[in-house]
Amino acid sequence: MQPLSRRNMLKRASGGFGAIALAGMLAEEARSQPADPMAPRAGHFPAKADRVIFLYSTGGVSHLDTFDPKPELTKRHGQTITATRWLNKPGKFDRYLIQSRFQFAPRGKSGIPTSELFPQIGRVVDDLCVLNAMVADSDGHDKGTLAAHTGSAQFARPSVGSWVSYGLGTLNRNLPSFMVLAPKAPYSGAQAWGADFLPGCHQGTHVMPGPDPLPHVKRPTGAGPLQEMELGLLARLNQAHQTQHGADQALEARIRSFETAFGMQSAAPEAFDLSRESSETLKLYGIEPGATQGFGWQCLVARRLAERGVRFLELIDVGSSSAENWDSHGNMADHIPLAKKIDQPIAALITDLKRRGMLDSTLVVWTTEFGRTAFNATKDHPGREHHNLVFTSWMAGGGVKPGVVHGKSDELGIFPLEGKVHTHDLHATLLHLLGLDHERLTYRHAGRDYRLTDVAGEVVKPILT
Repeated sequence: MQPLSRRNMLKRASGGFGAIALAGMLAEEARSQPADPMAPRAGHFPAKADRVIFLYSTGGVSHLDTFDPKPELTKRHGQTITATRWLNKPGKFDRYLIQSRFQFAPRGKSGIPTSELFPQIGRVVDDLCVLNAMVADSDGHDKGTLAAHTGSAQFARPSVGSWVSYGLGTLNRNLPSFMVLAPKAPYSGAQAWGADFLPGCHQGTHVMPGPDPLPHVKRPTGAGPLQEMELGLLARLNQAHQTQHGADQALEARIRSFETAFGMQSAAPEAFDLSRESSETLKLYGIEPGATQGFGWQCLVARRLAERGVRFLELIDVGSSSAENWDSHGNMADHIPLAKKIDQPIAALITDLKRRGMLDSTLVVWTTEFGRTAFNATKDHPGREHHNLVFTSWMAGGGVKPGVVHGKSDELGIFPLEGKVHTHDLHATLLHLLGLDHERLTYRHAGRDYRLTDVAGEVVKPILT
């Protein structure tokens, strides 16, 4: 015997409370879920951006060694300081200040200081809005990664990409509205792109770089007409079920996943076919002809998918192994190969979007879970520990002012001094640029209206065009 669901239990109840409760539950579901969950929808107000490309560097990139130079830190290198937080514990800790080993220089007409780690990004820095006073809720990898993606450091919640899909629908029914291009999962695993309590059709589709990025998508030869007939029959059966039993979000999500999978059999192979790109474009991204992986491949495929109407694209560079990511406890020299891996592809993506007239309508975001400390336990220590009290992210395109730095950390890069931007504020601003009010984009679940920014978040208005 199948377990009795809440819906079926209420249906079997005779009149009175059962009928009233069922009517209330169905009304609540109807308010939270549109008839067609993937239909394109207008936002709450005119949008500046149609889509997002979200670049995530796993492990905690050091703000002090990338976009936030501190001459005073260099001057006071080796001196002691009393830290009020160390390894996620409050208290008083005597530590040594550690200067950056990397050189900074003003780049572009804007003169934004950029580390030698990012020479190519330095060439497009006039298109960036650098946020140098970011703040996150946790300096733990799992919680920090979860917060960066879902707004919650404590509980599994829908990803920002799922919220965008839920709020705006899709522009291309033959491709998922939310796709994640990642060779490996970050610290929070697939929760980073999970839909949680939102309908499953809004969950991110994981694309694994390689010769077969979406296994089992290719349509068997001659199977098209038969598949169309099968889907037609399935649609009629599902419609009959819904007519008899009322709204069923799980069923609706499954229907949409079948329809999208069918469309992807023709749309996805074409989107991933880089042989259609010119040799000049491949060179721009640093891709060898025939290559099917690498961050350059991820960035170029993201541009192609953005062109084809995918609403939200996330690109993750490395996975949760600290030996391979930006978690540079032992030696900041680890940042060198990691920066080289993403520097040219990101610069190429900005350049390519701009020359194709897409940057104005595409919001590009680069972030990480937290920054790294300005101090360490031993003098001249070559590494840095986790630091969530201030770090750097940046945005570009899609209604953001170009060539500016917003926010400032103190002279040692330990605390925000002005223009603080919390993760909730970053998410609120992202949604705002897509025409969505973060306070109005809600979903009724378990008797409560949830939103990406929980009960906080402010749009960072000074950075908007």
